[in-house]
Order: sequence, then structure tokens, then C-alpha cells
Amino acid sequence: MIKKLIKSLKTDKDLWYGWQSNIAMAYVDAEDQYKKQKNKTYLNLADKQKIANNAANHFLTILTN
Repeated sequence: MIKKLIKSLKTDKDLWYGWQSNIAMAYVDAEDQYKKQKNKTYLNLADKQKIANNAANHFLTILTN
């Protein structure tokens, strides 16, 4: 299954772009949520790392549901 997905991603530019967009939006959504929760406008490296991990978790949750 994973091999088929990888092959499809490598050969289908639209599929690649769809996945890229969904991953990017997971980060954007996680950043927005984090800023609202923490009442922040500036993000330091530690904030960005937390956001990236939250985004990855969010993306994987959506992918596996």
C-alpha cells in the first residue's frame, strides 16, 4: 500500500500538490490555533517546534481516520 502511494506521488503531480497542500495547511492551522491559545504574535524556535509537532500529529490523525 505504501509503495503504491509513493509511486503515485512520484508520477502524479496533482496528487503530489494535494498532499503538499494538506500538509502545509496542517501547519497553518496548528500555528493559528497555537497563537490564539497562547495569545502570541511572535513565535520563537521552541514555539515553532511545538507547532510543527502539533501539525504533524493533526495531519496523521486526519490521514488515518
